[in-house]
Amino acid sequence: MRFGNFMAPFHPTGQNPTLAIERDLDLIVAMDRLGFHEAWIGEHHSAGFEIIASPEVMIGVAAERTKHIKLGTGVSSLPYHHPLMLADRMVLLDHLTRGRVMLGCGPGQLTSDAHMLGIPADEQRPRMEQCLEAIMRLLRGETVTMHTDGFTLQDARLQLAPYSDPCFDVAVAASFSPTGPRGAGKHGIGMLSIAATARQGMDLLAQHWKTWEEVALEHGHVADRSKWRLVGPMHLAETREQAERDVAYGIAEFSRYFSHILPAGPVQGDTVSQIVANNRESGFAVIGTPDDAVAKIEELIEASDGGFGAFLLFDHDWAPPAAKLRSYELFAQYVIPHFTGHLTPPRASQEWVTASGREFVDRAAHAIGKAIEDHAAEQQAKHSPAAP
Repeated sequence: MRFGNFMAPFHPTGQNPTLAIERDLDLIVAMDRLGFHEAWIGEHHSAGFEIIASPEVMIGVAAERTKHIKLGTGVSSLPYHHPLMLADRMVLLDHLTRGRVMLGCGPGQLTSDAHMLGIPADEQRPRMEQCLEAIMRLLRGETVTMHTDGFTLQDARLQLAPYSDPCFDVAVAASFSPTGPRGAGKHGIGMLSIAATARQGMDLLAQHWKTWEEVALEHGHVADRSKWRLVGPMHLAETREQAERDVAYGIAEFSRYFSHILPAGPVQGDTVSQIVANNRESGFAVIGTPDDAVAKIEELIEASDGGFGAFLLFDHDWAPPAAKLRSYELFAQYVIPHFTGHLTPPRASQEWVTASGREFVDRAAHAIGKAIEDHAAEQQAKHSPAAP
């Protein structure tokens, strides 16, 4: 299993936005150092919380500061872009990053963004599907002519093939509607389950997989669990009590913001104590310890009815910056190796040695004693008078 984050990002208003964006870049650098596999960066244009307008620009900067981590658009709002321009930019980034780029696709979360562009909310998903079809055809090297309400393509083709062979990872966002799994199945791409830990989202995981499989089969593709990424929020500390104290910093502002974004916000309540209590009941977010995080991911594996390829931390500013970084460190130190299998060999080796009782200790003591005796004998021989 791979691990990463899904960074909208969520920065409360009233703070320096330049510094907030810089902290996002610092976090990606830290994730690269800590061994995370992926970071997905969002696109939004209104409401003041999710302040990155161009994930491609952020990817370009982050790629220069990192060595290993893959960087994706999380997600590009397809109805807001001309498919040729977006595909062209992503191919360029694929070359610039030597294959570390990923394209995440969605209809656009904020209807206020669509409003400013004159796009009816109920047209966002159909336009996304049209744009995704055009992008995938372009990435396959086809010459595309399409005329839609959102864009026109006339004999369009890419002048560069992707650096990645045959193409970089492409994934479509999914929450509660069937749009995501249908798009993943139709085009043979991956899926980003954004609301995986919400009760309704978790209940839909197996259904989304079934839809993905069925539509993929209809279009000659095979649904691939390794390309399925589940997203969920976590804040970890050494104890649950400490974690709950940490999120008092910003979880209430996050809740107020989401009450104006979605019909039913993911964390609900008027006060921190109400939000934390409601979250304990709903189980939407892990606010606790690394053991709690392991348990939630194992629950998701079971709910998915067969597993998935990656778990992404839904990034947020619920805790102060230092506590937030510590949460990522705890996740990397204890949660990631639990699922990658890297804890097993060291533990097995330790158990082998400790199960020996005093055998290896006695061998070491004997070897030390023998070295002392050998040295003494050598010295004695050196200073003894020669035999006549």
